[in-house]
Amino acid sequence: MDGFIRLPLGDVVAEAIQWVVDNLGGLFDVIRAVFVGMYDALALVFGAPSFWIVAAIALVIGVLARGWVFGIGSGVGLLLIAAVDQWDNAMSSLALIIVATVWALVLSIPLGIAAAKSDLVSKVLRPVLDFLQTMPAFVYLIPALLLFRVGVAPGIFATIVFAMAPGVRLTELGIRGVDREVVEAGHAFGSTGGRILRQIQLPLALPTIMAGVNQVIMLALSMVVIAGMVGAGGLGGDVVASLNRLDTALGVEAGLSVVILAIILDRLTGSFGKRMGLLAQLKATRAARADRAATADRAEPVAVAA
Repeated sequence: MDGFIRLPLGDVVAEAIQWVVDNLGGLFDVIRAVFVGMYDALALVFGAPSFWIVAAIALVIGVLARGWVFGIGSGVGLLLIAAVDQWDNAMSSLALIIVATVWALVLSIPLGIAAAKSDLVSKVLRPVLDFLQTMPAFVYLIPALLLFRVGVAPGIFATIVFAMAPGVRLTELGIRGVDREVVEAGHAFGSTGGRILRQIQLPLALPTIMAGVNQVIMLALSMVVIAGMVGAGGLGGDVVASLNRLDTALGVEAGLSVVILAIILDRLTGSFGKRMGLLAQLKATRAARADRAATADRAEPVAVAA
């Protein structure tokens, strides 16, 4: 605007990132090697077996986690991915999602715990998390490319930065939501702060924390396509290729595969901490039998005395 002083904020940030590249390049080369190594290992684990084996494993896990309907649906969904010739891309994308999710949780859960323990940390983190959640995802790719070069590493880095905010927020929310009387009872019995965190706060906050894990995974899935623009490959690479070539068929097949992975991961992580699925039913049956046995043991002396 004429007559108004221009603030060179972008230039300052660009110079700061260039300084990081010039002076800390070795550190980011190590991080890149870690990302790529984890990604290659997971891609091999998922991609080496036949898709029939992976679909069967998914079916079993689904039945144990949520029941027969979800288990069969998971197996059929993975077979559909294989039927449209997107299996290798889907397994590559799944490996990227898991690596990014693991690192996002490694960073976000401790930060959420620190924010729950300290109001100062919470106040400092809140605007940072707002910034991370509202910044367009494409912007993260620019420093990621400068730091990690083209490939899967910048995709993982951008996904971590984009997806970690809900993990921090919901971890803090879950711990702050624990009943204070329960925490005070732990202090009254002489428990240390670390023991109260491990044995009281984290278990009681687990459903909320798992909701954060679910949101981290969903945001990581939303970055799959964007990561394909920096050479990450997988389903995102095919979506980008279909856009460049206006190939509707390829775009629909790759997009449908992303949707199937999203539904499976969403329902699977949503079942954690809830009593559902065959495994939960078996545990409930075993607990009921134990309760009946204990009740019978208590009633037997009374009957003998009578």
